[in-house]
Amino acid sequence: MAGIGVRLSGGRLRSVPVWLVPATVTLLVTLVGLDTAQPWRDELATWSAATRGLTGLFRLAGTIDAAAGPYYLLMHAWLAATGDSVAALRLPSALAMAAAAGLTAVLGQRLWDTRVGTLAGLLFAVLPGTSRYGQEARPYALASALAVLSTLLLVDAVRRPARRRWLGYAAATTALGLTHLVALTLLAAHAIAVLTATRATRTGPGSDGRGDGSNGGGKWQSPAPGRLVGYWLAALVPVAVAVVPLALLARGQRARQLDWVDAASPGDLAALAGGVAQSSVVGGVLLGLAALGAARAGRRGLLPVSCVLLPVLLLFLAGLAVPLWVPRYLVFVVPFGCLLAGAALAAARVPAALAVVALTGLLGLPDQAALRRTHEWPRSATVDYRAVAEVVADGRRPGDAVVYSPRDSWLFLDLGLRYHLGGQTPQDALLVEGQDRRGDLWAAECDSPAECLTGVERVWLVLAGRRADPLAAVPGAKGDALRDRFAVTQVWPRPGITLALLTRHG
Repeated sequence: MAGIGVRLSGGRLRSVPVWLVPATVTLLVTLVGLDTAQPWRDELATWSAATRGLTGLFRLAGTIDAAAGPYYLLMHAWLAATGDSVAALRLPSALAMAAAAGLTAVLGQRLWDTRVGTLAGLLFAVLPGTSRYGQEARPYALASALAVLSTLLLVDAVRRPARRRWLGYAAATTALGLTHLVALTLLAAHAIAVLTATRATRTGPGSDGRGDGSNGGGKWQSPAPGRLVGYWLAALVPVAVAVVPLALLARGQRARQLDWVDAASPGDLAALAGGVAQSSVVGGVLLGLAALGAARAGRRGLLPVSCVLLPVLLLFLAGLAVPLWVPRYLVFVVPFGCLLAGAALAAARVPAALAVVALTGLLGLPDQAALRRTHEWPRSATVDYRAVAEVVADGRRPGDAVVYSPRDSWLFLDLGLRYHLGGQTPQDALLVEGQDRRGDLWAAECDSPAECLTGVERVWLVLAGRRADPLAAVPGAKGDALRDRFAVTQVWPRPGITLALLTRHG
């Protein structure tokens, strides 16, 4: 797929594939502290879904989380083979980000030359956002890799049309849609690439004067635009067959799945670069370099420019009408921004270009360190499930029960405790129907808490937030039952969560 030989200056520095160095650097950076930060609430949802049986997994997809269903199915198979440690949960994303970096380098080589590809891949490697989503058990890293792969296969299919290339493009694009529905906004950019392709013939390697002949040099001829459009539309048929039913099912779940999302506003666009880069400073550097590269690239930059702007614009416009605007949904456009930035850097001498990449990495070091402490966003919203679990593990006795308040929030207090304690979790005294059986991310509790607490002598009460008076913070019949029968023995306030040990009145 890629040409051999990384040429950053006049001579060959190293005879290696163009993808190898960016992919290796990305993997090494992402693996540092892979399991340091505890799983946050979105990762707990992944764990809950992926560790269910297939029946429970399909039941969940039919209830609330169809859009992530294919990813959960993949993770179900992965965790069955590797176990559910933090590192095992996140390793697929780390590998996917490494693949995204390597594919970005190859695409840069196709569109420009080896220098642009290598610089783009290295810049992608040092972004805090690359580490953030490469260390998260969610589908965004895989979507980033598939977005670049789909675009790369489109470029190859347009330049050298063949059935196998269009089949490869169809397969990659189908996988992209099944992984992350929003990423199919990339098809708008692909449409522009296909529609602007014209009959052209180029003879001889390196005819553009920029590369070493590995960027698609040699003879190639694109078919007439009408035929090319037909090939592209035919390749989208399996995409539609696979993705449209999933999209329709997910659409019916949107109100419940995204009830926490606000409508988009112009300020969201201004904050997007910092959001996807996980650093305002680094996001600003990337945005500036990408803008410079777009201005210098001319027609050659049309594809990556479209791959950045059109998904952003489409999601923003949709987000004005329905709550869809979430910055991390657009992480897949970052590699294309890095391609434009790489085109800008390639105009400088190699030492200067590498110095800019290194400086960008240095500017992101504080954010790199912070994201390895917590994955919550904003980071002030950290919920320390692990600390609470450690207290319970040290102090639990046979017959102890646990009660959660609230039980129906996106903090997933019960999932957090169960992930860290496993079989040591105290009995869930109020539970009447678990998440698996309900086909949901939340469990159902009994209607008569007082009766369900009969015979329980000690209760571990887990509450969201910092609570000076834990019993007073529990609402409704559940709070009444606890206050009538139990007293607070000890309280452990932790970031974003409070644990209290309650003992029955004598």
